[in-house]
Amino acid sequence: MQEETFTDRMERAVVIDICHPCQAFWFDTRESVALTAGSTLALFRIIGDKTGRPGPAATPTPRCPRCRNPLQETNDLQKSTRFRYQACPKGDGRFITFFDFLREKEFVKPLTAKQIAELRQQVQAVNCSNCGAPVEVQQNAACAHCSSPLSMFDMQHAEKLVAQLQKADTLAKAAQPLYEKDLAQRREPSSPTRFQNDSVWAHDVSASGLVGAGLHAVARWLTDR
Repeated sequence: MQEETFTDRMERAVVIDICHPCQAFWFDTRESVALTAGSTLALFRIIGDKTGRPGPAATPTPRCPRCRNPLQETNDLQKSTRFRYQACPKGDGRFITFFDFLREKEFVKPLTAKQIAELRQQVQAVNCSNCGAPVEVQQNAACAHCSSPLSMFDMQHAEKLVAQLQKADTLAKAAQPLYEKDLAQRREPSSPTRFQNDSVWAHDVSASGLVGAGLHAVARWLTDR
C-alpha cells in the first residue's frame, strides 16, 4: 500500500493507506468519519484518477495489515445509502473500495428511471464506476459483471462540501494542489450542478463513467473558481 497524509477535524495528521491495484483505502478505526472536508476533496483526486478503469482480478480474502487476521465482509447503511467494506474482526480498521467510500460519504446515488432515459439520449455505453466493465446503456441499467446499478456522482452534495471549505476560508489551500494542470484549461459552468449541460462532461461519461465524470467536473469547477 501507499501512504498518504491528510488531516482530521482536530487538525491532526491522518495517514491513510491506499491500494491502487485494488482501488481501495485502508482506514484505521474511525479515520474515515474524522476526515475534514478538505481531506475528502483530496481523496476525490485519487479516486478520479482510477474511476472507470478496469478493476482488479479476483484475489483471496485480504488480511488486516495490523493484526493479519482475515477481513470480514460487512454491509452497512449511511442514511438510505447502502455500502460495504471488509472489516478487521478485532476492530483495527476496514478496507473499502473507492466506489463504496463515495457511497459511504453519500456522493454516489443510483440513477432514477428518468435520469437513465436522459442518459440513453446522450451515450451508448459507459464504464461501470465500480469495476470498470463496459455497460451497454441502451439495454441495461446495471453492470452485467458486478451487478452495480448505474450510479451518478451527487454534484449538489459536492457543492455543499465546497461551501464548508469556503466558510472555513481554506478552499484555496485545500484545492490548489489536488488537480491536473490541464483541467484549468477547460471551461466550466458557473455551478457544478449544471454539469449535465457541459460538453466536456458528456465526453468524460464515455471515458470515465458517470462517477468519474462528476469528479472531473468538480475539479474543473474548483479550478475555475
